[in-house]
Amino acid sequence: MSELQSALLLKKQLTELHKNPVEGFSAGLIDDNDIYKWEVLIIGPPDTLYEGGFFKAHVNFPKEYPLRPPKMKFVTEIWHPNIDKSGDVCISILHEPGDDKWGL
Repeated sequence: MSELQSALLLKKQLTELHKNPVEGFSAGLIDDNDIYKWEVLIIGPPDTLYEGGFFKAHVNFPKEYPLRPPKMKFVTEIWHPNIDKSGDVCISILHEPGDDKWGL
């Protein structure tokens, strides 16, 4: 997929999120001139350990998106088994094939 195609896809996906918002989640561009860098806000759902929390994260999409996964990093401190101390999300679907040393 070309850079232009990935940019058009991301613009379409962001527009769709704004037209049909997901409860407890919002997304926007960090810089209006860069479709590949998003800031998201996740509101902790009721009746969970995260209730009442507001968790900000940055999502960086590669130019080869969707053929390569985005990288996500929480800016707000959060405890979760799939988020390391620096805020990086560490799950197998969000990294390149073969990068998972545990094979998960």
